[in-house]
Amino acid sequence: LAAAQGDARAQVNLGYMYAKGQGVTQDHKEAIRLYRLAAAQGDVLAQVNLGNMYAKGQGVTQDHEEAVRLYRLAAAQGDVLAQVNLGNMYAKGQGVTQDYTYAYMWYTLAGLAGDNDAIKYRDIIAKIITPQQLKKAQEMVQIRQKQEADEKQKKQKREADEKQKRRDA
Repeated sequence: LAAAQGDARAQVNLGYMYAKGQGVTQDHKEAIRLYRLAAAQGDVLAQVNLGNMYAKGQGVTQDHEEAVRLYRLAAAQGDVLAQVNLGNMYAKGQGVTQDYTYAYMWYTLAGLAGDNDAIKYRDIIAKIITPQQLKKAQEMVQIRQKQEADEKQKKQKREADEKQKRRDA
């Protein structure tokens, strides 16, 4: 009922059930439909799950470029799994031109958020890129961290302003 009423979290949960066949008959197309609805509302988990389905070709034609687009949306919101997935896509050249500098950046960001596998992947990449690429990747990490901090600050200000408006109403 909540999923039908547009609740993004309910749509993600029901989509997951359809994707995995948990309590319902497995139906990738229905999972895709539900994930799309939730992803359109900005739900990070829906964006990542939908990206995974595009990357694997589950319920849709395999489309690495669409997977990358969805992972970027989620990574922009700080999602660690999306960051790891983007690192993988850049490392393998799937949906994007292979670029170890970007792979290093995404793995580093995920590692800074506590993903130990990302740190291992980053260290592998560090061994195969040039010192110039490493320097550029590290600079990109710093820029990205500043952007994320600025976005977080803006979000907090918007939330505080909205809360104040509700109090004043």
